[in-house]
Amino acid sequence: MIPTDLDKHIGYHAPPPPPPPAKHPIKIMKGEDIHHHALEQLPQLAYCINDNPRWAEAIVLGFQHYLTMLGTTVLIPTLIFRNIGGNASDLARVVQSALFVSGINTLIQTVLGSRLPAVMGNSFYFLPVILSIVNSPRIMDIGEPHERFVHAMRATQGALIAGSAVNIVLGFSGLWSIATRFISPIVIAPVTTIVGLGLLEYGFPGVGKCVEIGIPALLIILFISQYLKHFKILHYHFFELFPILFGVAIVWVYATILTVAGAYDHASALGQIHCRTDRSGLVSTAPWVRISYPLQWGAPTFDAGDVFGVMTAALVALVESTGGFYAVSRLAGATPPPPYVISRGIGWQGAGVLLNGFFGTFTGATVAPENVGLIGLTRVGSRRVIQIAALFMLFFSVFGKFGGVFAAIPQPIVAAILCITFGMVVGTGISHLQFANMNMTRNLFVVGFSIFMGLSVPQYFSEFTVRADHGPIHTQQRWFNDILNVFFGSPLIITILVASFLDNTLTRHVTKKDRGMVWTRKFRHFDRDPRNLEFYRLPLGLHRFFPEM
Repeated sequence: MIPTDLDKHIGYHAPPPPPPPAKHPIKIMKGEDIHHHALEQLPQLAYCINDNPRWAEAIVLGFQHYLTMLGTTVLIPTLIFRNIGGNASDLARVVQSALFVSGINTLIQTVLGSRLPAVMGNSFYFLPVILSIVNSPRIMDIGEPHERFVHAMRATQGALIAGSAVNIVLGFSGLWSIATRFISPIVIAPVTTIVGLGLLEYGFPGVGKCVEIGIPALLIILFISQYLKHFKILHYHFFELFPILFGVAIVWVYATILTVAGAYDHASALGQIHCRTDRSGLVSTAPWVRISYPLQWGAPTFDAGDVFGVMTAALVALVESTGGFYAVSRLAGATPPPPYVISRGIGWQGAGVLLNGFFGTFTGATVAPENVGLIGLTRVGSRRVIQIAALFMLFFSVFGKFGGVFAAIPQPIVAAILCITFGMVVGTGISHLQFANMNMTRNLFVVGFSIFMGLSVPQYFSEFTVRADHGPIHTQQRWFNDILNVFFGSPLIITILVASFLDNTLTRHVTKKDRGMVWTRKFRHFDRDPRNLEFYRLPLGLHRFFPEM
């Protein structure tokens, strides 16, 4: 470039010479080189939703799912019995009934409901309401323990029977189907994530109740499921397919050796309950053969306040199952469930809560997050495997002695399983963000703020309750307190309310493609994508009686 007279007047400086070429030039990566394409279905699964493993393999996998859900089935009634002082015989009967109903609900859900490989277990979100019912003065004033248990059971049965109407009406009427049409991946991701994060107190805090057993269980299951999954024995991936079976067997033997050797003979009473393997009482008190039947503890009693509280808990379980359906569909290799499938599944979940009330289980039904996580660990999403697991639930609920052996697994081992499986659910929820534009600060804020508030607001309610021995909502009407404290103390409710409100109101300069709505649009209707017919259509012509909504 030749300088002009003006350049000379103002002081012209020639540009510096270009630097010599580097020996190792930096490579500028193109867009297609630095990101992975969004995939509607997970690749490299061992068995997808319609695949059927060999019978021997399917039976062992089904037993592993049974063993995974068994821990929470025992834990929830145990927590309630510690408040009402029931005996071990009553606890064994309740656990048998809970297993029996879970087996029926799982079969119904896989055949008539969502048709996803989802185990219908017991929800922790019913626990605060149930504890409020059994701790009410009309129950606690009864002196004799067994009579107090019977009255508490009848009260909770009546509340569950009437409270199930929420899920039944919202599901079968199609109202929940209409609501889910406004849910984008920006909402699905935090809700599914909170399904795993919302139960933090039952994870590592449970492991820490007996660190001698809990920590080894956590590390061993983690090592088997993640570091040994690529190793084969006789050309077979035993470690990847059966991490829970191997982990529980190893740690249970280790815990039994500690118990027999007298490691806990001088421990505190609470330490012996958590650490010893011979203190559950489920094996000795369970009957050899017993078939659960409706109203086995007498006619249920109904109280309007109890019913309203259970309705709120049922609404929370509805949101939990919605997130569970999205997670299990992704992990099982299915497409995202259409709104009518979610609504149908919620309707049958309500029928499951109704069965919980008739049989007496002290809790309601929901999609078991721990079994959803197990599907991700094993890469086995077969519907047949889950149905076999349901048959194991029914079998061991009838033959109580055999079921009591497995139900006696120490709770720190159960907590270690929850840490691993809930972590998989959290990761699955985050994976839904790939379908939205996460380069927008608007989307980053909606996701982050909804998750933070979903954890922070319930934490306030929890701390307030510990300090004041009652929730922040404290009036003379216990039923009113239960409704609001359970509603606003639920991480799932706060998350879905905040995420849905922000995602549907902060729409300026945001397209549906940015929100991920384009991805979900083709799965909204029954005949829009042929895979909907493959995965979700009812068998044997039953769709004629339950039309697609």
